Amino acid sequence: MNDHPVISCLGTSALLFDATGATTLSTQQRIWALSHAVSGWPEIREAVPCLNNLLIFFSDTPPGKVEYLREKLLEEWLKEERLYLDGKVVELRVDYGGEFGPRMEYVCEHTGLSIDEVVELHSAPLYTVFGLGSHPGHCYLEGLDLRLTTPRRKVPILDNPKGSVAIGGSQTSVSASPGPSGWNQIGLTRKAFFDHTASAPALMQPGDKIRFCPEKVIR
Repeated sequence: MNDHPVISCLGTSALLFDATGATTLSTQQRIWALSHAVSGWPEIREAVPCLNNLLIFFSDTPPGKVEYLREKLLEEWLKEERLYLDGKVVELRVDYGGEFGPRMEYVCEHTGLSIDEVVELHSAPLYTVFGLGSHPGHCYLEGLDLRLTTPRRKVPILDNPKGSVAIGGSQTSVSASPGPSGWNQIGLTRKAFFDHTASAPALMQPGDKIRFCPEKVIR
């Protein structure tokens, strides 16, 4: 377990705490625990957990004692406390391949798997939401079968649709809104992940889980 994190300033308004090392559930549980702890500190306005890291916004900008906060963060991290989040399970109906997954063929070519094998491997796990980021409502998922690992696009596209189910490297994701992306779209879901009018705008939270349920497979 890596106990030598990197703590860096982001301008004058925030610190980024990076646990470094492999992305694992046990490390992420420590990130969640750290986020919960620092959220109650008077020096901190907000703590946002993501993959292996924690973004911490200061109450005052610039803060008076950055080095003191660094030491305090490291001291809290070395307690090795974990927060065990057991959130809701959301099942997503997904149309795979064809017009719904224009990069399915590329994933098949890279992995040597058939479309049916890609769909079977992708829909088998129960994925855990490690954190939110990139754009409102977008969640970073852990649990992709490593046989599906496919490099991201060398040239991103600009018109990736909302609900795009995609693979990028050793991760999978669902786009919460339309926009540019370098991931490989293999399917599409119509579930809304973000609603700015709702009391809780983001559908998912850290610790929640997602299961992909094949609705239609175009070969």
